[in-house]
Amino acid sequence: QVQLVESGGGLVQAGGSLRLSCAASGRTFATDVMAWFRRAPGKEREFVAAISRGGVGSTYYADSVLGRFIISRDKAKNMLYLQMNSLKPEDGAVYYCAGALGTVVNWTLPAGYDAWGQGTQVTVSS
Repeated sequence: QVQLVESGGGLVQAGGSLRLSCAASGRTFATDVMAWFRRAPGKEREFVAAISRGGVGSTYYADSVLGRFIISRDKAKNMLYLQMNSLKPEDGAVYYCAGALGTVVNWTLPAGYDAWGQGTQVTVSS
């Protein structure tokens, strides 16, 4: 059974940092494109960051988080991470990790991913 479990969310003041983790099991996610999405109350799920399945691990970020967030992965441990710095109140959302075993045409679209975690809440106070 494929399973993704996020952790590391919480309450932080604006300007602070959090590190999210995602533990993958059920298949070798080393061959997946992995990504983070988020959904704020009343809004659609939106893309945050993605990392390729290749050895170098090319990364791609939403403009809203570029320069503040860093996505990384530990293939040996089947772990995905999101380091979030300089957090803003508008970053508050439920954050989800996602995996795509097959070809992903557009990394920013949720439909391209076939495995999802349950999410972890991030709240940023002003």
